[in-house]
Amino acid sequence: MIPDSPASIRPAELAGLDLLASAVVIVDGGGHILYLNAAGENLLESSLKALARQALGGLFAAPLELENIIAQARDHKFSDVRQELVLERAGREALHVHIIASALDEPDGAVMIELREIVQQMKQDREERLMDQSQVNKELIRNLAHEIKNPLGGIRGAAQLLEMELPPLHLTQLREYTQVIIKEADRLQTLVDRLLAPHRRPHIVGDVNIHEVLERVRSLILAEFPVGLTIRRDYDASLPEFRGDKEQLIQTVLNIAHNAAQALASRIEQGDAEIVFRTRVARQMTLAKVRYALALDLHIIDNGPGIPPQIRDRIFYPLVSGRDGGSGLGLTLAQTFVQQHMGVIECESRPGQTDFRILLPLP
Repeated sequence: MIPDSPASIRPAELAGLDLLASAVVIVDGGGHILYLNAAGENLLESSLKALARQALGGLFAAPLELENIIAQARDHKFSDVRQELVLERAGREALHVHIIASALDEPDGAVMIELREIVQQMKQDREERLMDQSQVNKELIRNLAHEIKNPLGGIRGAAQLLEMELPPLHLTQLREYTQVIIKEADRLQTLVDRLLAPHRRPHIVGDVNIHEVLERVRSLILAEFPVGLTIRRDYDASLPEFRGDKEQLIQTVLNIAHNAAQALASRIEQGDAEIVFRTRVARQMTLAKVRYALALDLHIIDNGPGIPPQIRDRIFYPLVSGRDGGSGLGLTLAQTFVQQHMGVIECESRPGQTDFRILLPLP
């Protein structure tokens, strides 16, 4: 409901604005808030009920430029006013937004303001590019894996036959070489099987409680790293169950958390290693080019050294690893499983904090 709003601005007529990805604010001629859509509440980190009749400019440290834009639109100096703006906020990150202000046909000079975060738009564009690139990579990997798999069996079989035909005089000496061929063929076979695993296993869908998934992973990690590592829970108990493959989601979270625990080796020795599992509800999210009213917002955060800069943009590529002896498949599988749930996975990393974020649609 819009408190004390002009009679011609009816909440029912504005309900469709809640479906928009950009924030929409309606203010009266004095710049006081009459209406916020769902994206506006997310952007301003408060509800319409809390902000109603407050001055929009009062929410920011230096509102003069914003107030001038509202005044220009209200006075019909332009059909609409468009500008990029930085809105400073006390104690919080500034908002970098593209603003469009248009006067409404209301007697009190109401103005509709659309705020679109520039960073968010760039982020969505990047996610779309990554999704497209990931799909191409998956097709390439599947085709390449099949091409490698076919001759591997022949190579291994030929080495076994050759070993059987070796003369007894040289059996011990030459058997060492045939065993190298057989063992390396087996190693490559295992690698190919892991590359193909996500596409072979059937997608088993059921009701999933994400906190049961996290508790299972928590117990597995702490069983392997019982001393020096703390896994802290920060759960939103209001999250609903959703349809998904529980085992795939366990594997996804386990791959990320296990990588984090291994990266925390030095801090585990010091006794101050920490991983945080955080769950929240996100509203009006675009995932894999589809708009959802609600989404699971899961963060897996560690206080380790961070991902090396040289591989930061390639961590979801197969066979890319920041650890000696790593297969480089854990995050690739995690990304595949998340995408099979129509979600997205992203990462922000700096020394002292790495944050993997998984977004999945909710019913």
